[in-house]
Amino acid sequence: MPIQKILVVDDSKTELYVLSQALTKHGYEVRTAENGEEAMRRLGESKPDLILMDVVMPGQNGFQLTRSITRDARFADIAVIMCTSKNQETDKVWAMRQGARDYVVKPVDADELIAKIQALG
Repeated sequence: MPIQKILVVDDSKTELYVLSQALTKHGYEVRTAENGEEAMRRLGESKPDLILMDVVMPGQNGFQLTRSITRDARFADIAVIMCTSKNQETDKVWAMRQGARDYVVKPVDADELIAKIQALG
C-alpha cells in the first residue's frame, strides 16, 4: 500500500516546516506534532501511513515513543523512520530494536528521505 499520510514528530518548528514542505511538494499529506503527547493525540485523530520521528524531544523521547507506538496493536502497522541528528551506529541499532523501519540523519537530504519512504510503500 503506498504511503500517503505522514505524521512528522519533532520539537523544532524549523524542522517541522522544512520536512513538511519537502513532503508536501512530493504529494504527501502531512500532519505535525511537537512532542510525544501531541503525537499520540494525532494518532487518535487520524492514523498515518508513516511517522517521521525525532529522537531528542522534551518528555518522552523518540525511542520511547517509537517503542510505545510499534508495540500498540492499534498502531503496529504504521512504519516509523527515525529522523534525528544522532548519527552513531548504536543509535541506529537501538532505533531498529524499538521498531523503527529506517533511519535518516539531520540535516535531511530530501531525495534520500523520499527514496526511503517510497521503498517502504
